[in-house]
Parts: sequence; C-alpha cells; structure tokens
Amino acid sequence: MKKPNPNVEILLWIGMFAAIVVIGKYLVTADQKTVDPSKEVRIGYVSWAEGVAMTYLAQAVLEERMGYDVHLTMADPAPIFTSLADGNLDFFLDAWLPVTHQSHMEKYGDVLVDLGLNYRGARIGLVTPSYVDVSSITELKDAAGKFDNVITGIDSGAGIMEATRKAVDRYDLNMQLLTSSGAAMTASLKDAIQEERPIVVTGWKPHWMFARWDLKFLDDPQKTYGEVENIHTMGRPGISQDMPELANFFQRFRLDDQQIGSLMDAMNQAETQTKAARSWMDQHSELIDSWFATN
Repeated sequence: MKKPNPNVEILLWIGMFAAIVVIGKYLVTADQKTVDPSKEVRIGYVSWAEGVAMTYLAQAVLEERMGYDVHLTMADPAPIFTSLADGNLDFFLDAWLPVTHQSHMEKYGDVLVDLGLNYRGARIGLVTPSYVDVSSITELKDAAGKFDNVITGIDSGAGIMEATRKAVDRYDLNMQLLTSSGAAMTASLKDAIQEERPIVVTGWKPHWMFARWDLKFLDDPQKTYGEVENIHTMGRPGISQDMPELANFFQRFRLDDQQIGSLMDAMNQAETQTKAARSWMDQHSELIDSWFATN
C-alpha cells in the first residue's frame, strides 16, 4: 500500500481549516445582519406580581406577534423612573397613579410619556371572603372575636403593613397584625375558605387571589389605605416619535380584573414566567388581537 504523502495531508488540513474559518465568518456575518437595532426594546419592571405578569406578557406579544427583541430589567421604582427619564429604558408598565408613584412623577413627569392606563382600580386594604358578614373596618371592633382577634399580614416592611398599623390605631381595633409573607397569607386564606371560616387579611388588587376566590375589600371610611389608583404604562422621552408602532400598541394594552387575575394565577402556578405568559397569550388570542385593532 502506498504511504500517504505528508505534504498532501498538511495541505488538506490547511484547506479544511481555511474553509471552516470562511464558513464561520459568513455565518457570524449573516447572523449579525439579522440584528436590527430598531427592533430592540428595553422594558423595566419591579418585582410586583401585576407588573411582572404584564411585563412578561408584553414581552411574549412583542416577540411572537411583532418580531421585536425584548430585554427586561428588574429594579426598584426609583432607578426604573430614572433610567426611563434618561432614555436607558423604553417602557415601564407598572406606574401606580396618582398616589403611589407621585414623587417620581413630580420629578420626571414633565419628560416622560404617559401612554395611558393599563389597569383600572388598583387598591390596597383589608380583605375578607365574601361570605363573611362584615363589610367595613369600623365593624371589626365589635366583630374581632370572629377572627380570633388576628389580621393576617405579609412582610413587616411592606407599605400595606404600615397602613394597617395605622388602621388598627385609627379604628381602635383590639386585633393583632400577624406578620408573615405574601405566600403565607394566601395559604392561610385558602385554608380558611376551604373550611368557610372568617378571616381578614392585608390584600391588594390586582392579585391572583381575586381570580381564584370570591373576595371583598372592607370599606375604609377614614381612607387609611388611600384612594383607588390606576396603573399606567410610561414611555421614555421621544418614544412616540422613535417607536410609534410600540407607542400605539401600549396605548391599547389593557387588562381588566378577571384577565390580570387569571394571568397572575397562571404565573403563580407555571414553571417559568415566560412559559406562563406565552401560554396565556395563546389562550387569549381574541384579547391580544384587540390590541392591534385600528379602530
């Protein structure tokens, strides 16, 4: 058998390597050509359930329906508003107005673009199952025994907990505010509902628990928990001129109680937020279509 010429083998290897380099360079270049900076969108969000749900849903719609490349950034409200005003973010879908984010709007409201509300009727307060025969916080003083003199709360540092401490004082309630967590609160609520026991918890809306159970807010005549608010979508300066297609889309992006409740419930039960958002989007195609309607 004739021995292979080592020089020929070397040339073959050099040729193969050169071909790989050329093909690789072509593929990288081709991939780079598909990246369109005008299709990149930056959305900021805070770790509030409704904001997370709406943001991941928006990401799913923008990527699947409109071909955008959506980058998400989670932070506290202050840096979100600052980044939005500086143009380092394009959108924020969880601005509570006129009260919760009032200080940020006083600082940046003149330059930000308010694209309108996406949810109407956001609020915090004391919540009970609808079968409980108490309708106002004023009634809790005489009915405290029904609830074992306990209000089931969440994390001690949450704003709703501070408001509830004030409510206990203002309404002269002989009740203990129990510190726990959001998950522990909803678990206690679930157990009580299964046994049809009275329970009162610190609650807020939107929240998935309103989609899962029949609940009610107790009237708050002293307005300890403030007024009902709306959630708005905010855009960076110049967003309507730079991204008119997206600005128009977010002006139509809106969810009602049942829709956002079921979306958050799906997020709560799914393996990942992305999977939950895409599944919910597919199941609510008629709603999604309405956001693209021209009239």
